Amino acid sequence: MITHQNYHDIISTIDFSKLPEALRKGHEFVKKVTNNGSHWDNYHSSETIKKTIDTYFEKLNEFVGKNKKADAAKPHAKHKEGGGKKIKEAKHAHTPAHRHNEHEPHLVERIPEELRFIRRFVNLDGKTKTKEELLRFINSLQKAIIEKKIRKTSQYAEQIQYIQDRLIDTYNSMGAKIALELKPETHDMLKGIADGEKVLPSVSFIKRYINLNGKPGMKEKAKLLLGQINHAYEKRTINDSDPYIVELHEIKKNLENFLSEKAVKVLQIEKNTLSGLQGILGCACHNLNGFDGDDEDISEQPVIMNSMDFANMRFKTLGFKGKWLQLIGDPSANFTVMVFGKPKMGKSYLCVDFAGYLARNHGKVLYIAKEEGLDKTLQDKLNDKEVKHPNLYVASSLPSSLALYDFIFFDSVNRLGLKPEDLNRLKAMYPEKSFIYVFQSTKEGKFRGENTFQHDVDSVIEVPEKGKAVQYGRFNQGGEIQIF
Repeated sequence: MITHQNYHDIISTIDFSKLPEALRKGHEFVKKVTNNGSHWDNYHSSETIKKTIDTYFEKLNEFVGKNKKADAAKPHAKHKEGGGKKIKEAKHAHTPAHRHNEHEPHLVERIPEELRFIRRFVNLDGKTKTKEELLRFINSLQKAIIEKKIRKTSQYAEQIQYIQDRLIDTYNSMGAKIALELKPETHDMLKGIADGEKVLPSVSFIKRYINLNGKPGMKEKAKLLLGQINHAYEKRTINDSDPYIVELHEIKKNLENFLSEKAVKVLQIEKNTLSGLQGILGCACHNLNGFDGDDEDISEQPVIMNSMDFANMRFKTLGFKGKWLQLIGDPSANFTVMVFGKPKMGKSYLCVDFAGYLARNHGKVLYIAKEEGLDKTLQDKLNDKEVKHPNLYVASSLPSSLALYDFIFFDSVNRLGLKPEDLNRLKAMYPEKSFIYVFQSTKEGKFRGENTFQHDVDSVIEVPEKGKAVQYGRFNQGGEIQIF
């Protein structure tokens, strides 16, 4: 029986790479809450955290128990006729597709990225594609590799390498269009891999239910969804052994209530239901430096802690040093900073210098220089501050994805045409990233924008006079440095 008392002793015997995604997320959540097992203070002091982890323990125990029974039921290889030899041959054989269909696919919360691309590649067989269509496939595959959604350690790395090589060779040698043909044995082998995993029906229903949330005119879709869930129960596609059966019961109840109340026009996911969906959504609570507590927290009760316990809690910070520690303090890894000041006072020099420090010590940085563009002025600042570094990237406008970077500078928010709601949306899309927003100022020295925005960031840095920066925020009050 796995509990918080023996968890970190037992997990060393578990291969988490083979667990369902929900259980892997649960493990990551425990690591974060306990600071990699160093203490369980947050678990004991927060009902929300305790409930989340206890639910994870319950499902982990159930999963481990089922697999132990399955392993015990399997005959040992030495009792099979020629077992060792056949197993070795099967590992290298290209099994035809009809052999794979003899077995039920493994049900998972999410199809791994590798299998999505393998399935997409198999579907090209016998179809005519344009050069542009093939290029989109290649670009999306290489993006997934760069973003480490597909890794070298993947069990399908060999197949992904083959697909990438085949696509590039075809693209380089083709005309405007080409009909792609796979050898039958290659098609069967890849299709067998692609069909080896299937999304749990319950997960598909849960995701559809979430998509109805908060939208008007969803009565018909809600009725259709409820009917399909009931049909799945009748056909035994979903039964009480499903890992999300409790969540589905809650969903059914909410859908029935929504459909029976004519006055209710919009489906709202209740907080207790949202709590039950944590395995799908990850932790439904919002994190502040590793500790839950927010106006939108899933718990209906506030988190209450003894001040002595809270004072002894440990929060993960970046470990700033030198003048940046003096100015800003030591922030968490997802901090937000607002910088403003009159023109020609040095705010861009300050931000370029800060970007270089972050690139040298803490991760990948993107500096969006809409104010000046990628011209000699920016080049001079990079050279003057000696901040150029392999981890520092510059852009003239906002790219479609920020996934590759840890710290993003917007210079300036005004020239980029971004509003507070746009910045909040980006923060919600990339909650683990840090953002530094540069604002233009009025003649009076106040920043251009809505006054409420400065309350949404962790720190505000003002450049009130040439070469001087002062900061006020949650990590350090009254920090001050000379820019030049």
